[in-house]
Formats: sequence, C-alpha cells, structure tokens
Amino acid sequence: MEIKKANRLQGTLTVPGDKSISHRAVMLGALAEGKTRISHFLEGADCLSTIDCFRSMGIDIERQGEEVVVQGKGLHGLCAPASPLDVGNSGTTIRLISGILAGQAFESTLTGDSSIKKRPMKRIMEPLSKMGARIESLSGNGCAPLHISGRKLTGIHYQSPVASAQVKSCLLLAGMYADSPTTVTEPFLSRNHSEIMLRQFGAELCSSGTSVTIQPSPVLKGQDILVPGDISSAAYFIAAACLVPGSEVLLKNVGINPTRDGFIRAVRAMGGSVTCVRESFEGEPCADLLIKAGPLHGTVIEGSLIPTLIDEIPVLAVMAAFAEGETVIRDAAELRVKESDRIAVMAENLSVLGADVTPLEDGMVIRGGRTLRGGKVFAHGDHRVAMSMAVAGLMLDGGIEIEGGECVAISYPGFFRDLASLVA
Repeated sequence: MEIKKANRLQGTLTVPGDKSISHRAVMLGALAEGKTRISHFLEGADCLSTIDCFRSMGIDIERQGEEVVVQGKGLHGLCAPASPLDVGNSGTTIRLISGILAGQAFESTLTGDSSIKKRPMKRIMEPLSKMGARIESLSGNGCAPLHISGRKLTGIHYQSPVASAQVKSCLLLAGMYADSPTTVTEPFLSRNHSEIMLRQFGAELCSSGTSVTIQPSPVLKGQDILVPGDISSAAYFIAAACLVPGSEVLLKNVGINPTRDGFIRAVRAMGGSVTCVRESFEGEPCADLLIKAGPLHGTVIEGSLIPTLIDEIPVLAVMAAFAEGETVIRDAAELRVKESDRIAVMAENLSVLGADVTPLEDGMVIRGGRTLRGGKVFAHGDHRVAMSMAVAGLMLDGGIEIEGGECVAISYPGFFRDLASLVA
C-alpha cells in the first residue's frame, strides 16, 4: 500500500463501530433471553470471528438491514461446538469467551491464527483456575490452543497484576456462572465497556475505585445496542488532521468513554486541537470531534494514562516523531505482546524514516523535530502499525510504502478508502 504526501485534510467522516463494544454486544446478546439488535456493528475480521464462534455454539445471528440481530438463548443456552472454535486474530474473542466457556456444561477448544498462538493466556488461565475452571494450553506454553472443560465455578476476589480489560471482562463473564460474587481489582482502571453493557443487559455489578464485583446467575434480557464510533479507529484521523498543515476534520459520533479517551488527553497535552462539539452520555459516552491542525510538542505518557490509550500508542509515536521536543512513553510493556511487538516494530519503522527513537523495555523515547524521509516500512501483520504508518506517509516527501497493509481489515476494512476521502 502506497501513501502519498497530503497538502491538507478536510471533511466529515463517521468511523466504524467500536470493536470492543461490538464484541461484547454479540457475546451478551447470545447469553440473554430474547433478541438483541446491534446498530453500527463493526464488520471487521475480529468481530466476525466472535459471531462465528457463537454460531458454532447454536446461536442464530444474522444481518437485517443495518443491524446485526442476535437471538439469545439465555445464560445456559449454548451447545457444545462440533469442532474447535477459531478466533482468528482476535485476542478479545479468545480471552473473553474463555470466561464464558469455563462455566458451561461441555468441553471446548479455542484456537486461532499464528499470532494468537503466541499471545500470553496465563493471565486468564491462572485466575480462572482459582475459580475452579479446568483450562489447559494444548501446546504447554501458556498460549492457544486452549482446551476448556466447563464446570461449576466459585467466586473469587482477584487482584490483577495488570490493568487489562480483557482479563477483567473474562472473570466478570465467568462470575455469572459462579456460586458466589466475583471481584476483580486492578492497579489502574481499565476500559469499562463490559461493566456498562452487563448492567444494561440486567446483571448486578458494584464498582468502587479500581474494583468491580458481579453477582452470580443474572437473568440477562435482549437489548437494542447502538455502537459508537471506535476511538481507536478515530485516532488515526485525529493524528493526521493535527499533523497535516491547514487540515480541519469532523468525526461523527465517536466514543469518549473516560476509560478510553486517554488518546484525546495525550493529543491535547501535545498542543493538538480536539474539540467536542456535540456530546451524549446515555449509555456509552460519545461526541462529534472537531480537529484542526497546529504545531505539536513533546510530552510524557505514563502511569494510569496508559490503559486508556494502549492501542493508540503506535500512532502517538508517529505524532511524536513530527512534534518539537522529546516524548517519553513508559509503563507500556503490554505493547510487547500485542499482534506484534509494537515497541520494537514502531521503533524500527520510524527509524527507517529518519526519526530518532530509542526503544525501552516498557515504551520508547522519541526526539521529534527531525526532517523525515519517505521509504518502505513493514506492518508485521499488525493493523495498528499499518494505519499508524499510513498517517506518517501523509507528511513525507515521496510518501511511504507499507508492506502488508492489507492487515487493516482486522479492525477497519475501509481505512484506506476513508483516509483518501479526506485528502483535499
């Protein structure tokens, strides 16, 4: 994929539905009684993997016009799949669905692509085992494929060593099948989409600080879910509009959940202009975002801010490379075990373009203000790397060539088309 330098970005865009919320809507819709209608569902490969998994367990899911309709069968309505459940490239699918499968009355196997088979699963296997689950890494390395023998679970209070929405959500979903309440405490508050949606479907949860407790055996009822635009997808256009001189872009109906809006806070800390021009706080908070280009400067991104923007760090690194001064990113070791080692890959790609980047074990230091050049970079099968490097290409004389750019289909199949639509 080739990206040419842009003179200006201008226009209005509606980004695809939030990936995290789309996953959860299908899962809870399947476990609810009655129909769940999902509008603005993300048709990316990851979310389609979630649909395929639940279809394999007897759930009727179909497209009706602009909606995805899930015919739920209740908390205990799933049936044993006839073959291993393939989650594709989706870490959200494999970790969240493991919590559900741990409490079923049947055995199941979860597998996925080569990337998934390298991603750490002990972070869910260990707490699920404390709840009484029987879950085994068939390769013996703490990674997929996973074999799960469903059984009755026991509620626990789990002190998570990492702030991870996937770990927390896995245990909350398992907690619905436990014999007593389940509590998860995190070092920092991770994204809370599961808590919001579980309450919407009828589950009883109590949150206090960085802890959340779910009561067992809820009766979930089908809902109408409007998925807001994914802030992780919006981030690339926010970054591009901030960087390319003279740009002004309006993004419609973007999710601004406080546990996910760290990217906006980081951009503003760099001097970027991002204005909420219309806000709604019914269910998931969302707003229209107006972005205008302007000079950027370095900042420090660390601590409790990291869980709120973990997926956006690659594109923040691109912004930092074009900003004046030094940007330091710390406490983000989680980037090492994403679809790629995002610290190593982003440092390598930005260095190819002439950026001054020092990778750290848990982040990177980027010294901005250098004149960068076009070149060829590699996506390494990582959709967020590919989209981040596309943003860089808009600023480079000679543009950029992205090897493996088709991997954007994992979360944003129409990304390159939408980006081209804004180039004035």
